[in-house]
Amino acid sequence: MVKNKRNKLILAILFFGPLIFYLFLLTGTNNFAKLPVLTSNVNDVSNFTSENEITLEKKISVLCFFGKDLLHKKTNALNLNEKIYKHFYGFKDFQFVVVLPKGMEEDAKQLKKELGVTTNVDKWFFIFGIEEQVLEMFNSLQTNYKLDANFYSPNAFIIDREMRLRGRNDDEDEVGKFLYGYNAENVAPIHQKMVDDLKVVIAEYRLALKKNKKESWLKK
Repeated sequence: MVKNKRNKLILAILFFGPLIFYLFLLTGTNNFAKLPVLTSNVNDVSNFTSENEITLEKKISVLCFFGKDLLHKKTNALNLNEKIYKHFYGFKDFQFVVVLPKGMEEDAKQLKKELGVTTNVDKWFFIFGIEEQVLEMFNSLQTNYKLDANFYSPNAFIIDREMRLRGRNDDEDEVGKFLYGYNAENVAPIHQKMVDDLKVVIAEYRLALKKNKKESWLKK
């Protein structure tokens, strides 16, 4: 009996030890804490048109609003592609979703082509809706930001597998300390904050997955 308990303890350490250490190393300023949920029940994007069937459900998504002046705002995409997409591309349930007004389809193809010169862009998705849809989608994030007249936002948003907006509620650089999104016009916010926060969300998911597998094994 004692030997059986000891074996289970050893297995638990083998399962969780490396992951806890990995999480500890990656969380940076978040100090092993989960990344706060700032908005629950973000709208899904399944009612937008796209070349693929896109959903936020059961995916870890970076959500962007590049607006009608897409090709003049491609610096955002290039920054995110270099600092975020390339870093997390290998994670199975990771995706980039760019929400655009209808009429931007050709510009989106051009941007994706440019991104594809140095990157496998099969997890970059561009979706299109009427202006009211784009605004409704943005408003569902419930941030203190606004879309401009071209339906553009400089911010990229982290949406978890339960379609919740994740961010910071203790950010000293933000008014009110709430960081809902990461300004992709500059490399610094996405390199210094967004990378770290995405690591936390992904590590949370991996920890939960391993825990579920372990519990299933113990019940057998």
